Amino acid sequence: MGFFQDMIAVFKKRQLVFIESYKESDDVYTFVFEKEKNLTWKAGQHGLFSITHKKVKNPTKPFTIAAAPSENVLKLTMKINDNPSDFKKEMLELKQGMTIGMSGPLGSFNVNDDRPTVLIAGGIGITPFRSIVKEIEAEGKGNKKPIHLLYMDSEKSYLFKDELDANNASISTTYLDSRDNLHQEINKLANLYQNNVQYLIAGPKSMVDSISSYLQNNSISKKNIKKDAFYGY
Repeated sequence: MGFFQDMIAVFKKRQLVFIESYKESDDVYTFVFEKEKNLTWKAGQHGLFSITHKKVKNPTKPFTIAAAPSENVLKLTMKINDNPSDFKKEMLELKQGMTIGMSGPLGSFNVNDDRPTVLIAGGIGITPFRSIVKEIEAEGKGNKKPIHLLYMDSEKSYLFKDELDANNASISTTYLDSRDNLHQEINKLANLYQNNVQYLIAGPKSMVDSISSYLQNNSISKKNIKKDAFYGY
């Protein structure tokens, strides 16, 4: 989605009705909302979400939509530590039937051509790839091009692992716990595909920038790299 389309999408505002929340791991929560009939998005896109039930500092934050467009709910998955921001405190206070605001969807972080694709996730950066993998499976496009998911998590918690392992879309998933191991896998794929591949990188900003630089230092064109940097909020 281009810049002007994003500008238009920002003005598409709606209220999402909260259904439930649950823990994915010790410090990661998924929040589930009703999906309006006219609400759709491309797998990998994000929205601007706002706390509306209470006045808080910085009430609007961007989050990737963790659900696939083909699912009948909208999901947000986020890390919440022992000292959360006011925004995340209020997310935890949501009760069934309450609402949050949404603008969007926004962004072009999606798989959109027929070249081989390498998805690189760091920790909580797996959320857009959950949406992408689920949507590829729903559309039955897994056999048309090679898709590799490299999932690095130093804590080895590997969010959505059961879902990723169960996908029938011919997506090759490799679980990694160190940057060195990730570099080794990237080298293998870079040697295999050269520049005839698209790379999507999602995770903490430092990790995303580091991997992007690593790819470019290994002769991967910048135009073949898409980035989605996550912030703590």
